[in-house]
Amino acid sequence: MSTPVLKVGVVGCGAISRNHLEAFAAVAGAEVTVVCDIDPDRAHRTATQYGIARAVTTVDEVLASGVDIISVCTPHPTHEEVVLAAAAAGVHVLCEKPVAIDLDSARRMTSACHTAGVHLGVLFQRRFWPAAQEMKAEFVQGRLGEPILGQCTVLLHRDPTYYSATPWRGTWDNDGGGVLMTQAIHYIDLLVWMLGDPVEVSGKIATFTHDIEVEDTAVATVTFASGALATITATTAADTALGARVQVTGSSGTTRAILEYPEGTDGRAVLRAEGGAVTTTADYPDGLEANADLRTINGALIPHHTAQVADFVDAVREGREPAVTGHDATRSLAVLLAVYESSRTGVPVRPATDAAPEVTA
Repeated sequence: MSTPVLKVGVVGCGAISRNHLEAFAAVAGAEVTVVCDIDPDRAHRTATQYGIARAVTTVDEVLASGVDIISVCTPHPTHEEVVLAAAAAGVHVLCEKPVAIDLDSARRMTSACHTAGVHLGVLFQRRFWPAAQEMKAEFVQGRLGEPILGQCTVLLHRDPTYYSATPWRGTWDNDGGGVLMTQAIHYIDLLVWMLGDPVEVSGKIATFTHDIEVEDTAVATVTFASGALATITATTAADTALGARVQVTGSSGTTRAILEYPEGTDGRAVLRAEGGAVTTTADYPDGLEANADLRTINGALIPHHTAQVADFVDAVREGREPAVTGHDATRSLAVLLAVYESSRTGVPVRPATDAAPEVTA
């Protein structure tokens, strides 16, 4: 007997919805049956473009259509409302990052999904880079010893029109933050995935070149429960983007690094320093420039969205946790919120995923 196809509703038809729509279309056993946007014209245009039968304007209509999964592509502060409604209806949720812009919201979302017995997955598609998977496996298998030192460097360019394109970008209320919340969170997630639970964060944020409320530049140090240390450097103020780098040194003395350059590529520039020798690969694809536009960057990430969507669909079918859970996403969120709090107070902060960040003496 064939397995029934899982019905999917995509909520929010903005730029990133393209990745979700194309990813679900490429995954066997799932089908997008309805799209939703508060702008009815945009919802109908999206449905027509992707050959989807139904376009609606409310989440209630999506849920009433009998979907099994909701894919959330709405602005950051609106995630909670959609996720809570889906959980109450017994519908699984795959949500764009960040899961929320504050920890209380993230906790309500994870708790509601846990109580309802539905999965909450959060899009961190860079975990599905082959190089990231290989690095994680080496630590899990003990080949590099315990991770002791990490580095997360995010040097990106965003033109002023990036922030002016939509009214919610670059504001605390609607975006929740700047480079840390919107771009660097991907690489902070990789850092936490490699090094474990963060226990103390010190940081500073600043805005140097963009006319926005939130930060375009940030630096931080992070201490982990294991005793490992890491640094975070991030900006969207670079004239020429140098991409993002995540580097980890293990107790064996070996260092592994992955580089996303140009932005949107799959971390194929891999460095390994071991036994007095350095080996590196730099297999850059054609067609991407350092300062690529957002549509080009998002398009290049579709294969990794597809890999995460496939994992989520399998998780729903198999009754297991998805590769990236709501709790995972909350840990990354806690780190960057602790940077904001430390910058505000001038003292280290303990990033808690089960309580609001606490200032340490």
